Amino acid sequence: MNGYVNRVGVVGAGVIGSSVAQAVARSGIEVVLQDASPEALATARRSMATGERLARLRKGPGQQAPVTFTGTLADLAGCDLVIENVTEDITLKEEVHRALDAVVSPECVVAVNTSAVPVTRLALATGHPGRMVGAHFMNPVSLIDTVEVIRPEYADDDAVKTLQALLERMGKASVVVADMAGFVINRCLMMFINEAADLCASGVATPAEADRLFRGCLGHKSGPLRTADLIGIDTIVRTLEVLARYYGPARFTPAPVLLRMIDAGRLGCKTGQGFYVYTAEGEH
Repeated sequence: MNGYVNRVGVVGAGVIGSSVAQAVARSGIEVVLQDASPEALATARRSMATGERLARLRKGPGQQAPVTFTGTLADLAGCDLVIENVTEDITLKEEVHRALDAVVSPECVVAVNTSAVPVTRLALATGHPGRMVGAHFMNPVSLIDTVEVIRPEYADDDAVKTLQALLERMGKASVVVADMAGFVINRCLMMFINEAADLCASGVATPAEADRLFRGCLGHKSGPLRTADLIGIDTIVRTLEVLARYYGPARFTPAPVLLRMIDAGRLGCKTGQGFYVYTAEGEH
């Protein structure tokens, strides 16, 4: 671990993974984006092209580095740092990290992008636990300028510093926290979202009214339900389920309305409807 990163691997080409890949590439660092699904890679390629056009309009040309799209994990072998972004499923994440451990060099830093899963458990599933750290990126990655960095129990200082140096090159600040399920952001945020969803389902307020109160009274840039739509209702429920497993069901059992939204396919921005409806004309 020499601290300087020339090539970054990103595992998982979903909304967050492709956004992270784009943010890294836009900072001038070569990226290899891997996903086993050809459809996910095709979608990521399109969304990243659109995102780059928008970024050029908003921020200027930048120093876009090349992005390689691949379905093969072995193509990450030459990376100095890898960021894993697969879904919040502990078993799946363990499988991915065991496979990744066999591919990348011992000097490669591996960052887990997770909403709630403790990183220490994932690190112990590998042969190199010292190189693993957590990096909790919030959506939209291009607009959120701070990343929650998680230091698992066995992390080497150099691994944490290497990740922080990469984030700095990406124009992002970082705050290092200890490794507990949900960390700081989601252990608090998930309760806000869950309670706000339940209040709206009970007729106490509309989503717009609840969000307006959080913005106007508490100074939040985005209310909890607009934030939930950005994150994805399915991700919210998976995160709540992880937190309930660690801290008990009293605080973190998903509100019934969230489960109904998943059944109806209302997952937020990515499906065009969640707590709000999203069209070409805007949200309402």
